[in-house]
Formats: sequence, structure tokens, C-alpha cells
Amino acid sequence: MKPILELFKKRSATVYQVAPTVTVFEALRLLAEYGVGAMIVMDKGKLVGVVSERDYTRKVALQGRNSKETTVADIMTRDVISVTPKTGTRTCMTLMSQKKIRHLPVVDGTKVLGMISMRDIMDDIIADHEQTIAQLTNYISG
Repeated sequence: MKPILELFKKRSATVYQVAPTVTVFEALRLLAEYGVGAMIVMDKGKLVGVVSERDYTRKVALQGRNSKETTVADIMTRDVISVTPKTGTRTCMTLMSQKKIRHLPVVDGTKVLGMISMRDIMDDIIADHEQTIAQLTNYISG
């Protein structure tokens, strides 16, 4: 399978991020505005965590906490698993499956390039399969 860098070439290079001091309510507003399920948490240019809708559900809503009083730092995932732009999509899928996560930050050294989601990988696999089917159909049809 192809490296993550290839997937990044097909979409916007926007790095959706939030500071750890922001309220969970504001982070949820940003997730909705950007149409994403998770964001990178950056502090002074450094990757310090990932916050997702799942974090909100499990660490705020189900615990009866107030999203306007709770900060992202209180609920974010701190032990971030990340990949490099050269990491293959199959490796990412395996990692996501084993760790039961849906998003992986993509970093090159200390620079955060973006985030890859399970949906991004699945969309790419489907596109590859459709291309293979089209090629085989053309080959068979002559």
C-alpha cells in the first residue's frame, strides 16, 4: 500500500489544532465547524495530545462534567501514537485496529503535518479497488 504522504497530496494540508487551555465546549464547536472527529492538541508549537468526540463522550458527557468548565487538557489523549509521512496505509490500518483508535497524527521530526483518519484510509482503499476493477474490466473487454 502507499505511504500516507500520497493521501495528503489528494486533500487539504490544513492541520486542525486546538490549545490544551481551550474549553471542551469550544473544541467541540471547532470539531463541528471543521467537520472532523478529532483534532491535534498543540502547546507552544509542540504536539501534546489528541482530542476527539470519543474523549468528550467518555470523559465529559458520561461523567456529568460541564464542557464549558472543563479544558481540553483534562480530557485529551496524552500518549499520542503518531506516524511519519512514509508510513504505509496498511501499517496505519493495523496500528489503528490494534490500538482501537481512529486518528493518527502524521509528524515529520517535530513538525506536525496533519492527521490521518480511518475514513481517509478506507476511502483510499475503495478508490484503489474501483481502479483495479475498471482496469480488469477494460482488459477483459479488450
